[in-house]
Amino acid sequence: MRHDRAMKRIATFLLLCAASPLMALDGPMSGAEFDSYSRGKTFYYGADGAAYGVEKYMDDRRVRWSFLDGNCKEGRWYEEAGGLICFVYEDTPGEPQCWSFYLGAGGLVARFENDPGRTELYEVENSTDEMMCKGPEVGV
Repeated sequence: MRHDRAMKRIATFLLLCAASPLMALDGPMSGAEFDSYSRGKTFYYGADGAAYGVEKYMDDRRVRWSFLDGNCKEGRWYEEAGGLICFVYEDTPGEPQCWSFYLGAGGLVARFENDPGRTELYEVENSTDEMMCKGPEVGV
């Protein structure tokens, strides 16, 4: 039920965002600012007017990511020179994904810096709720 409510809120917010895109207000957040804003919260992200994914930010810069399909992967983030926040996940440990985060009028705006023309995410909702993750695959 909680997942259904979140998806309805995301859909409503995305319709509003399509009419008025979010704009970044300040320069990129530092690692300390990002940690302070995100730690202990679960963020739902949108991109190009559609739901994109959800990430839980935990202590010690640990994260849990999902593309809203119930498949979750564990990771960590670190601050790179130049204000980038880079994420490394359990399935791709040698491939950091680096983003610049800005605090916009509606929350976080994240730009994927590995390919800046490719992805810009925006915060749709944040909460302290847990994410929905499927259990481990079993069987042969």
